[in-house]
Parts: sequence; C-alpha cells; structure tokens
Amino acid sequence: MTMKKIFHHSNPTSSRGFTLLLAALVASVVLALGTSIYEIAHKEVMLSSIGRDSQFAFYAADTAAECALYWDFRYSYFATSTPTNPAAQNPTCDGQGMAPTGRQSTYPYTMTSAQMNLFTNTVTTGGYCTQVSVAKSLDSVTGAVRTVIHADGYNVSCATISVAPQALQRSIELHY
Repeated sequence: MTMKKIFHHSNPTSSRGFTLLLAALVASVVLALGTSIYEIAHKEVMLSSIGRDSQFAFYAADTAAECALYWDFRYSYFATSTPTNPAAQNPTCDGQGMAPTGRQSTYPYTMTSAQMNLFTNTVTTGGYCTQVSVAKSLDSVTGAVRTVIHADGYNVSCATISVAPQALQRSIELHY
C-alpha cells in the first residue's frame, strides 16, 4: 500500500482578509483608549482650573470682608453717625474706593458698598470683583450692637460677571 502525502496549501487571499480585520480591530481599540484618556485628562484640567478660580473668588471675598472689618474697627466707618476721623471719609481697599450706600442714623441698617475690582496689580487684568454689605442691629436682650459683614467675591472683574460663562462666586460672613 502506498501512502500518498496530501499537502494542503493555504489560500493567501483568506490570510490577507484576516490580517486586515485584525488591524482594524487593534486600531479601533487603540483609538477608543486614546479618546478615553484624552477625555479624562480634559476633565481633570477643567476641574483644576475651576478649583483655582474658586480660590481666587474666595480670596477676593476674604479680602473685602477683612477690609470692611478694618474700616469698621479702626475708623468706625460703618457707625450710625458720620465718622469723625478725616482719614475715614474715603475708605479704600487695594486702591479701590468702597463708596458705600445706605448710611442711616438708626438701627437696624445695612450699608452696601459698590462693586470693587481687587488685586489690580496682579497678573490678571481688571482684577476680581467683590461686593460687601455691612448690617448693624441692636440686640434686644443685651442692647449691644451686632454687626454682620457679608462679602461676595468673584473670579472675574465686575464688568464681566453677567457675561462670563465660568464666573464663580464665593461668600464670607463675619458676625461680631
């Protein structure tokens, strides 16, 4: 009995189709991974910039509240009567005038300062907007004057609050 060897030759055209399919599959997986990594990195950058802008808004609010506190303690600027110290006639914070409105001669009252652009000497142009209000009232039990300073800080200038798409506001209140 003679054995006949049977050789099977593979078809080169079917091998080429498999290689093309494998290459397309690998390319789509690599593209999906690359897109996912890009999206994650993009979101991280956005979150870190929001965190940075939030700090700027907080520092602006803190500065404005401390400035109002300084003018209240040092010069009694927010008293019910007109300040006697001539230096207290034109209060400023970081070179910006406070220009408060709403001074009254009786309690309770609230004075609201005009918007101020603080930190104008830093890298940013236009500074960061702040709004400060000082409310004073008499405690009915003790007769002591209660003061609340409320400061809102923004990460943008006052002129662009309403049009800035990523304007952030942070607030601080001081009670004493």
